Amino acid sequence: MRGRQSVLAIGAHPDDIELGCGGTIARHVAAGDRVAMLVVTYGEVGPGNVEQRVIEQERATEVLGVNTLLWGRDIPDCRVSLHELDLVHQIEEALRSLDATIVYTHSPNDSHQDHRAVALCTMGAARGVSSVMSYGAPSALQFNPTTFVDISDSLDKKIDALMCHASQVQASEMVSASRVRSSAEHYGHSCRRHYAEGFEPVRVMVEV
Repeated sequence: MRGRQSVLAIGAHPDDIELGCGGTIARHVAAGDRVAMLVVTYGEVGPGNVEQRVIEQERATEVLGVNTLLWGRDIPDCRVSLHELDLVHQIEEALRSLDATIVYTHSPNDSHQDHRAVALCTMGAARGVSSVMSYGAPSALQFNPTTFVDISDSLDKKIDALMCHASQVQASEMVSASRVRSSAEHYGHSCRRHYAEGFEPVRVMVEV
């Protein structure tokens, strides 16, 4: 029987975590794991104002059942790469406070500069964490997952959480329930399940 894990999911903007690994996060919560989400920026450059995006993120976090929501400090949207050392230290601080055993973050092979920067900073900060997984995004240049999580029983919760980000849902067809379901079905086929999320493992500890 697996022991309880301490999980940190990291996203550059509000809605990134839900889109990339929301179903997996809901599974961790259901398993009794300790889960925290770190959102690096407030997404102020995109659709919606900061106040709206904070409220949306808080609602989505509640839907997933996550009790701990952390925000990056003084790191502006679309300029994360100019604050890499500061972000590494902030991620290290979060990892220490949570005693994290599993980390989820962006894939570095992404067209969005903030996603790339968050991925690289996570890999530096989490160098001592036994399991680090990268999730994909609609902006990924190339994403070839080889590790999967069955989200057949948490897909609806993932979609409900994503729909909390109304400012993004209204502005982008990439953030839609139908696309999320189609992606989950595709990854599910890859691992012989109904629905799944896929990850590129940076490092994985297999407990035997």
